[in-house]
Amino acid sequence: MSEIVANQAERKNINVFFGLINLAVAFVVVSGLWFVFLHPNGVMALYTPMYGFSLLVAFVASIVLISKVTDFYPFAGPSLGTVSWGLVRTIAAVAIMLFLVYGFFWGFIGRFGITYFSPYSIIAAGGVGAEIFNARENASTAIVYLLTAFLWVALTWSAGFGQWPWVGVQRGPAALARIGIVGLLSTIAYVVLFHPHVCYLFFPAQTMAGVEPWWSKWAMTSSAYYNLGLLLSILMWVIVSDVLWEGYPWRIVDRKGQGNLWRGLFTLIGTFVLGILSFMALLAAMNIFWLEPFEGGQYTDAPYFRYLHAGEISTFVALAAFIVKTYFGNLVNGPNIWVRAALRTVAAAIGGTLFYLFYYSSLSTFLLGKVPGIAQPEDTPLVWTLLFLSVVLIQADFFAGWPLVRKEK
Repeated sequence: MSEIVANQAERKNINVFFGLINLAVAFVVVSGLWFVFLHPNGVMALYTPMYGFSLLVAFVASIVLISKVTDFYPFAGPSLGTVSWGLVRTIAAVAIMLFLVYGFFWGFIGRFGITYFSPYSIIAAGGVGAEIFNARENASTAIVYLLTAFLWVALTWSAGFGQWPWVGVQRGPAALARIGIVGLLSTIAYVVLFHPHVCYLFFPAQTMAGVEPWWSKWAMTSSAYYNLGLLLSILMWVIVSDVLWEGYPWRIVDRKGQGNLWRGLFTLIGTFVLGILSFMALLAAMNIFWLEPFEGGQYTDAPYFRYLHAGEISTFVALAAFIVKTYFGNLVNGPNIWVRAALRTVAAAIGGTLFYLFYYSSLSTFLLGKVPGIAQPEDTPLVWTLLFLSVVLIQADFFAGWPLVRKEK
């Protein structure tokens, strides 16, 4: 089946009206989950914000691990139906999330390796601010950074390198190999991009464990929000090119469609360039609205906020891209890939803008119980966006779009 026929077949199974209903239901589900787990006046009140942030990043990372890195191994096969496998995969993702945060980071790495990955190890080490809230926020910050690096590497590998170099290898060994290479590259990215900042979260700074943040000379801040915002901007283009552009233009150098070294490098470099350009464009737009930031500035005048906000905006667009793909069958499925890609990208940009306007509206303040206004230190839209994204990904990947998309008999 050709790419166009495949897209048309998928589109035929998705009704825009039912897509809107599904989107409304997803919004209600997200609102309910927010109240239970994250709302300040809700049941668990995990949004502190970094503690809840770390749990959600771990959950999205678990979903990506199952769907993209291991290619659903061992959670696939004819033994169960679509709904049953969806439930099994969702339970597995929750279990992996809990293991990552409380077992791997808090109980193992933070206890026997790097202190700042566990709040209890930070408290035991003593020093300024060694109490449970600050310790948990600092540990959660480190977890957010590392798992963001994982998401970038995992999704870039999936969109570019694909099955390379394990084409033809059995699913089990190939899955383990991809876990190894993605884990290794994620660790390297984290050590270079984020570890220096985490070492400087403490007083005195852990100068023997991490170098002074190397970006501070031109970024006007030592905060790793500089790298986080840039990485999220790059990640947006990885997602947009994969779900809206059908893998183009990277797949031009991959005739078999299984991924190879050249497609991987093309994807890595291309999305990096696009990410830098959009990152700079968003910063320039913020300078128009809020004038230029300055070192030591607060709220919208803070350089670190501008970098983070560029990433937050990019994540709104990434969420909209998944919604355009999952709930509306990518909307446009004509014969020209470049026209399709352009129109879908415009739709995602509009959707991202609507999410932005909603999040900073009075309605969002009421529903989410968040701090009103922009650039509040106690708030980041990334948490709500990741919660919404996790719901969309579960339906799209774990349940194969069910009940919106049904397989043809």
